[in-house]
Amino acid sequence: MCSGAVSERAAAGADRLAGRGATCLASFGLAGGLDAGLRPGDLVLATAVVTADGGDRSADAGVIRLLTEAAARLGLALRHGKIAGSDHALTTALAKQALYAASGAVAVDMESHAVAAVAARHGLPFVVVRAIADPAARALPPPALVGLGPEGETRPLAVALALLNAPYHLPALLKLAADSRHGFATLRTAARLFRPEQKAPFA
Repeated sequence: MCSGAVSERAAAGADRLAGRGATCLASFGLAGGLDAGLRPGDLVLATAVVTADGGDRSADAGVIRLLTEAAARLGLALRHGKIAGSDHALTTALAKQALYAASGAVAVDMESHAVAAVAARHGLPFVVVRAIADPAARALPPPALVGLGPEGETRPLAVALALLNAPYHLPALLKLAADSRHGFATLRTAARLFRPEQKAPFA
């Protein structure tokens, strides 16, 4: 399922997967860094998801162990820590710093909290694997917010139009694009964690 960084779509997709007999739900994609030590392309395996009300939903310890062991076999570095859920994009470094201080989460995304809630409702284990795109100290340029469609598709024309109105955002946008490529490269490797030969409970 692809939710395009929309929590409602993530919840609906996770519900459909649960209804089709899924035995574990995984939230897999990019995230924003909250911990200043995380760089673009770093991979986070969540120990828990921090919800909007400040509560924690713990990821399944057994699945975390299996994925950690699989990552070691692949030579893939992991950072363990909490991931915060947000229904809206954090566009400034100050907003990221505030969430880091309030939650203790190392990264933030817009889908994992929705997946965790569906997993709890269905009594299913869940896991979160996220690669960092934008680090904690970096703001998101406004044109980036119009560049992703509801199904995860890119919208280059919308971005181009936004840049026509504010061309000074181009350097920041190009940097974000490069950092996102680092994140996607990490995710391509991390996808191997879920292959049947890794003996994880997703096969």
